[in-house]
Amino acid sequence: MKDGLPLYLAGSVLVLALLIKAPALRRGWDQPLMRAVCALLVVGCLLTFLAPPPSLAAVNRLTGVANFAAPLVYGVLTAFSGASIVLILHWAGGPAAALRRATWVTVAVFGAVSVLIVAFFVLGDARVERLRDLDTYYANTPWLREMIVSYLLAHTVGSAALSLLSLKWMLRVDPALRPLRTGLALLTLGGVLDLGYLVAKWAAVGARWAGRDWDGLSTYVAPPLASAAALLVGTGFIVPMVGGSAAWRDFGQYRLLRPLWKALRGFARAGVATVPLTWWSPVGIRLIHRESVIDDGLLALASWFDPAVRSAAYGAARRQGLTEAGAAVVADAAMLAAACRARAAAERSGAPATPGAGSAEPAPYRLDGQPLAALAREFRGSPIVDAARHGLPVDREAA
Repeated sequence: MKDGLPLYLAGSVLVLALLIKAPALRRGWDQPLMRAVCALLVVGCLLTFLAPPPSLAAVNRLTGVANFAAPLVYGVLTAFSGASIVLILHWAGGPAAALRRATWVTVAVFGAVSVLIVAFFVLGDARVERLRDLDTYYANTPWLREMIVSYLLAHTVGSAALSLLSLKWMLRVDPALRPLRTGLALLTLGGVLDLGYLVAKWAAVGARWAGRDWDGLSTYVAPPLASAAALLVGTGFIVPMVGGSAAWRDFGQYRLLRPLWKALRGFARAGVATVPLTWWSPVGIRLIHRESVIDDGLLALASWFDPAVRSAAYGAARRQGLTEAGAAVVADAAMLAAACRARAAAERSGAPATPGAGSAEPAPYRLDGQPLAALAREFRGSPIVDAARHGLPVDREAA
């Protein structure tokens, strides 16, 4: 088990991706993209759990055929290369007819190679079990040589295509789609490492053909590269799936709202702020609770809002070059920070909680998603807001 730990870890990542995607796969099975995702994840799981030496030995022992695991793994690896290309093609999109044609060509080519791999193994003579150096040990054996070349060629084409398509798409995709860009970057890096694995394999096999012994490249250099590539590729496919999910978006919003929640929870009513949540409460429930606390705190501070602070902060933000919308968010955040400071000071002094100079209107930010997130972002990071939080003139930040 220790021998193949990195590959087993990569397989676990793919299993996790499959479990995350299972409900969507079940609902959208009629969509080609969903079928491509399912095929890739299933084949990837098979590959990463079959490829480590302990698994190879177990397969050979169960079947009673020396090296039976070799064509099995090579065939699955070829299928994974094809499935990766199909998924990237569907991700990138395009005319339905062209996409369907490209998918069928990819499936036919890589499927034919998988059949050839099995046929070459049957025709060859692989009586001596080799778990770590089969490629170099049988590099000059008739038919097995052809089997090795077939899987290396297919894998090289698949890995190069995956790297190039991922890089090309990553450069074109909208920067706002960060989970997708991150996934494509990981796929590109994983593809590059996989190409390094293939360079080591080709060099070792080519050296055998030339009568030299570079077996160490295949036995000791290639496996770590393959493990790292598998882990990166598996993670690269899972990041866009998780990053684009509702749970992930809720988690991002939950984290983003922390500065507001931390500042306002002391002003919210006890019944709202102290709702019991267990450690297993879903992130969606936690987000709703956090938004409720923030909203209640905003209402409690509404009469402490000072329009003069807002006006000064707005002017300072505009002089810094912010747009009208951006300056408005900074101004509201500064007014809120000043209100928090004023009411906290009044409570510490024991003075009656009487309103300051502000109006009695509630804050313009309620439970409406992005505006609340924008307010939280400026509340945490704007120097103008920081000045208001500490009772300093906000327009000194205009310079």
